[in-house]
Amino acid sequence: MGRFDFVLIATLLFVSSNILFKPCEAQLSSTFYDTRCPNAPTIIRNSIRQAISAERRMAASIIRLHFHDCFVQGCDASLLLDDSSTIQSEKSAGPNAGSARGFEVIEAAKLAVERVCPGVVSCADILTLAARDASVAVSGPSWNVRLGRRDSTTASRSLANSDLPGPTSTLAQLISAFSNKGLSERDMVALSGAHTIGQAQCSLFRARIYSNGSDIDPNFASTRRRQCPQTGGNANLAPLDLVTPNSFDNNYYRNLNQRRGLLQSDQILTTGSSATIVAEFSSNPIAFSTAFANAMIRMGEIQPLVGTNGIIRRVCTAIN
Repeated sequence: MGRFDFVLIATLLFVSSNILFKPCEAQLSSTFYDTRCPNAPTIIRNSIRQAISAERRMAASIIRLHFHDCFVQGCDASLLLDDSSTIQSEKSAGPNAGSARGFEVIEAAKLAVERVCPGVVSCADILTLAARDASVAVSGPSWNVRLGRRDSTTASRSLANSDLPGPTSTLAQLISAFSNKGLSERDMVALSGAHTIGQAQCSLFRARIYSNGSDIDPNFASTRRRQCPQTGGNANLAPLDLVTPNSFDNNYYRNLNQRRGLLQSDQILTTGSSATIVAEFSSNPIAFSTAFANAMIRMGEIQPLVGTNGIIRRVCTAIN
């Protein structure tokens, strides 16, 4: 066999292997709806803006919905499904029950799109675009969203209970949970920065503010105790960012440096290997915004259903 033949065969094998093992994410495209529903992104953006204009907290709720959807079965809108004879809804899983909100906002966006392009745009794509638009609506970063996701016909309450990190997760548990989804430690710290907006329930941070630990500022703990008694008041809310709770900025990381993280899983980021990333983001808002946008792109492309997999739901809460 001549050298030319060897090189040719090696090249063909390389090309073939890349075709065979090319990830399904490659089938997503930023122009996916340009022909069939070109106005979809604008319709969705306007719908999300309207919802956040009515309640600014909704921006955080929508971003959280997207995160909780993508970490269970991939970004397939499984979180949006209600209970049925064949579905155990993820909405009643521990990380979502009584706290996941904004479902009606996504359904309203879906309805608006369906009026113009029935049966074309998936709930999974609507939720992914909604998260981006929610960030922009509160002065956060924007990013390019590739489209073409399809909707699942299943949900997994058990995976929602096992795969979503919680407010008491250790640093090792956080790193592992994100690594299992193909996300780096830097991605994890950046995505945690979504806590620059939104609120948390007393039951999720009570243990931290009454711990008298060395990792919490005593004055901060005292302030938070006013609305979070040792018994009762489980649903009482407190802002995750005490300084600018309604603006998307890097104050979340500055709070952590001052031991004013509301959740234990926030404050833990100032320890171990993630501490240098927190320090970077606290002093460099551009670095944070860039990292957050890039991490949201990667998270939004976790195991999408594409091609002939999945369906396009007529409503987001039920299988057709």
